[in-house]
Amino acid sequence: MLRLVLLLLFAASAHADQFVGSERCIDCHQAEHSRWQGSHHDLAMQEPTDRTVLGNFDGATFTHRGITTTFSRNGDQFIVRTGGEDGSLQDFPVRYVFGVEPLQQYLLPLSRGRLQAFEIAWDTRPAEAGGQRWFHLNPDEVTDHTDPLHWTGPYMNWNTRCAECHSTAVEKRYDSHSRSFDTRFSEVDVGCEACHGPAGQHLQLAQENRAGTVPNSGFPTALAQRGDWAFDEQTAIARRAEPLASNAQIDGCGRCHSRRGNLGAYHYGKPLLDTHRLALPEEPLYYHDGQIRDEVFVYGSFIQSRMHQAGVVCSNCHEPHSLQLRAAANAVCAQCHKAEVYDQPGHHHHAPDSAGADCANCHMPATTYMVVDPRRDHSMRIPRPDLSVVMDVPNACNQCHQDRDAEWALAATRAWGVRSSSTADHPARALQQLAAGNRASVPRLQDLARDTGAAPVLRATALAALGRAGEPADIGTVLHGPDPLLRMAAVQNLAGVPLARRYQALQPLITDDVTSVRMAVAEALAAVPLDQLDAAAEPLRELFAEYVAIQRQHADMPGVQLQLGLFLLNRGDLPAAERAYREALHLNPQLLPARLNLADLLRSLQREDEAREELQAALAVAPDSGAALHAMGLLETRAGNREQGLGYLQQAAALEQAGVRHRYVHAIALHDSGDPRAALSQLQAIQRAVPGDEGVLVALVNYSEELGEREQALDWARQLLEVAPDNRAYQALYRRLAGGARP
Repeated sequence: MLRLVLLLLFAASAHADQFVGSERCIDCHQAEHSRWQGSHHDLAMQEPTDRTVLGNFDGATFTHRGITTTFSRNGDQFIVRTGGEDGSLQDFPVRYVFGVEPLQQYLLPLSRGRLQAFEIAWDTRPAEAGGQRWFHLNPDEVTDHTDPLHWTGPYMNWNTRCAECHSTAVEKRYDSHSRSFDTRFSEVDVGCEACHGPAGQHLQLAQENRAGTVPNSGFPTALAQRGDWAFDEQTAIARRAEPLASNAQIDGCGRCHSRRGNLGAYHYGKPLLDTHRLALPEEPLYYHDGQIRDEVFVYGSFIQSRMHQAGVVCSNCHEPHSLQLRAAANAVCAQCHKAEVYDQPGHHHHAPDSAGADCANCHMPATTYMVVDPRRDHSMRIPRPDLSVVMDVPNACNQCHQDRDAEWALAATRAWGVRSSSTADHPARALQQLAAGNRASVPRLQDLARDTGAAPVLRATALAALGRAGEPADIGTVLHGPDPLLRMAAVQNLAGVPLARRYQALQPLITDDVTSVRMAVAEALAAVPLDQLDAAAEPLRELFAEYVAIQRQHADMPGVQLQLGLFLLNRGDLPAAERAYREALHLNPQLLPARLNLADLLRSLQREDEAREELQAALAVAPDSGAALHAMGLLETRAGNREQGLGYLQQAAALEQAGVRHRYVHAIALHDSGDPRAALSQLQAIQRAVPGDEGVLVALVNYSEELGEREQALDWARQLLEVAPDNRAYQALYRRLAGGARP
């Protein structure tokens, strides 16, 4: 009897995790299923048939860079004849169709289980809108079959780049030894369980009329978080009746609608960061003010917004099954923003029913991706032409008024009485300045990092930026706080802290509940020598093993191999690091950071000739790469080829636009080659362009004194103390130059 009970319990447990298919949901959820049918989720990926294939396969051709692609039929098959992996023309059958509006792509098979998203897509828009044509998705970027962005390359691979978000219950199943895939899914499209999770337990409970007796009716999580909203007498903006209890819904959507990296099997109901690493809103994916730049898929924008902070979730604006807006045009905003106040010329300053009267055009401007696909910025911000005047950021006004400049837009908004917060103190200015090497912006970013009223993602961005610059922030309250994004950024902020202090601070997070945080801790503590920790080493050893295991699940991705190489290098496993770098370059021979890291590793092993070959290969791909020129300059200088090395360093310095390292090293090289006057001139130019760098100021002090310019050296020492007033070495330097006087 006991054996039977155990078997039944085992069967129930297995059933609870089972994906049963959307068809099993229809009987009880007919309305939801009806709305879902024909949605972008339903049509995300389909078998190719006369009904599903929208492109012209009646012998149509398209020529790009000398390759003529032909689209034809062979019975029931749809055939694409185009350049393959070796550049020669071959026939490829369409295995699946991808998407429906405003474009449709086609998945073509390659060897080793690979499916590739073809780079020539069908424009499904009406002909009068410019559609009903074949077009190239990257016409200005892809050169030929050797380009990693070619349709046969790693960045157009469905198995790892697309599958998770176009089908249900995807298992990638990559084998690194054979470099092959055996990818599987439970449903070809984005079905019910893609969002709700496996319905096995729910179905069983429903059949027994017990669905209401367990949390979430047997699903892993509850996604219905729309909530109750009401206007009060004092405001024209509705407020949520009860605070939002969790980010379950937006994190569920963010699994696909975000720029992120996959960490393994998805955990329904867990924070997004438990299974994905989120890209922060920073360059080059976003502009410095957080507006979308690259293809970033909504989530990272939305969590910047005041709407998110007020408790708005995706389903407040979008019906979650049809994916359509809950109301047309401005009416969707009027759910929470009274139309008699906000949908009026007195607010938007444009004629009614004009483009400028559309809420989204001003607060959610669109950027077009994939040539024909405009997507709106979900940070829902107030247009800031003042920032456009002083920074390279767009604004909604000039996206409509393209014949005018930002100065005109700024004057117009000021004429309306619009007064934005101080331009000079905007966090975007501080982020831009720090990226350029100007450390005068550090206090402003430290303020943002500790500002509990700011969106957590913006605080996290400030923490990460400060960490890259080696500047500490007050992380005590966030390092052990409830927000995993802030914890992860706080870990990154400690990058410049001495290893012993870093270990002491991060030891409690070695077993953090959220995978992204643990991954960041593993990277931050990779250099910790385990043999010196005794019994305390075991949790860290387990974390390191978890880190490697997660990365190896995605060994088909060049960027992951690069990350793994860096980690292994810091662990001191140089042979393994070299293998990871070489695998990254096998997958993408043009991955410049992997090439440079490999060259530096080879140089450290005194394999200078091999290092030089790698740097030459890097320069063959990117002759204007400042990083490659700088590395080659250092290599030649160390090898005793000073004149040649100085030439490379000069080229790198001339190309530098962000930071000061290349120009600084070039100045030092000028000094060491016997030209201190040229070095001083270079350093002065850096100081004028990016004031306040400590290394530059120290060199200015020393070289000015060396040239007998003592008063100038004293002035540089004074400026150095303004940057770092508590530094005792700088204080002593000033006193010596000032003849004993205190600063």
